[in-house]
Amino acid sequence: MEDILQEAMTTKFAVSALTAIAVVATIITMALPFFGDDKLSKRMKSVSNERERIRQRERALQQKQQSKTLRTQPKTYMKNIVERFSLSRWLNTDDARMLLASAGYRGSQAEIGFLFARAAAPIGFVIGTIAYFYFFEEPGGDLFVEGGACVAAALAGMKAPELYLKNATSKRQASIRRAFPDALDLMLICVESGMSIELAFKKVGQETGSQSVPLAEECALATAELSFLPDRRQAYANLAARTGLDIVRQVATVLNQSEKYGTPLGQALRMTARESRETRMIEAEKTAASLPPKLTVPMIIFFLPVLMVVVMSPAALQIMALS
Repeated sequence: MEDILQEAMTTKFAVSALTAIAVVATIITMALPFFGDDKLSKRMKSVSNERERIRQRERALQQKQQSKTLRTQPKTYMKNIVERFSLSRWLNTDDARMLLASAGYRGSQAEIGFLFARAAAPIGFVIGTIAYFYFFEEPGGDLFVEGGACVAAALAGMKAPELYLKNATSKRQASIRRAFPDALDLMLICVESGMSIELAFKKVGQETGSQSVPLAEECALATAELSFLPDRRQAYANLAARTGLDIVRQVATVLNQSEKYGTPLGQALRMTARESRETRMIEAEKTAASLPPKLTVPMIIFFLPVLMVVVMSPAALQIMALS
């Protein structure tokens, strides 16, 4: 045992032991990457796979929404009724298709649904009126009043689809009007960076989808028309006609002038974007200035009586106690 300890204390043994430890450590260090798990690469690969799954899911959802809004097929019973009774000749108006496009309804399904609604709504309103007089009114009423109510219900049913379209159009225009100044700024950046107008419209549609879905749809349609129509100015005119907004007409005019005369597009878009932002600020100030008159009547009806009760109650209680 003493010999072993003396041998371990020698310099030769210490050098040999350190050399062996260094060799073993080198072998382990070189072999460890082949046997160990690369956690970083696995995490990066999982993140990449998750990103690809999210991209595919969003793309499928977007295609599904576009197929629902833009490429829906007409329902069979509606189409049969419209064709059998020739409703397109009797009930269709000259501006019906433009009203449907302005409200965001496109394709044959929208037109057939509108014609079917214009034919079915008066009948439904008249049936509802007759049912009301039959179930809720006493029999033997005034026939003149009942007949007038039925005629009024039929007229209301004829106008109901148009009122619905006007309401949908106004909501759609409000959404586009709110998001259009930011879209113009983005379009200006795209144009000045060297993009073509088609790519600028496509980029604007992709970026403004979270803020305004109608504006994203209109930009996508404008991109498609710019790619397929023989006259690009017709695409700008269609965009202005579908939206029905003055600021969009102004931008369409600027784009037409740039196409026709070769005027610089960036400066014109910058001025238009500035005017659009100023218009949005003016509308916001107008809305804020109209709030006090609108709140006056509710405050008088609901707040003033309660305030008078709170102020006069102690005096009334004291008078009742003294009496």
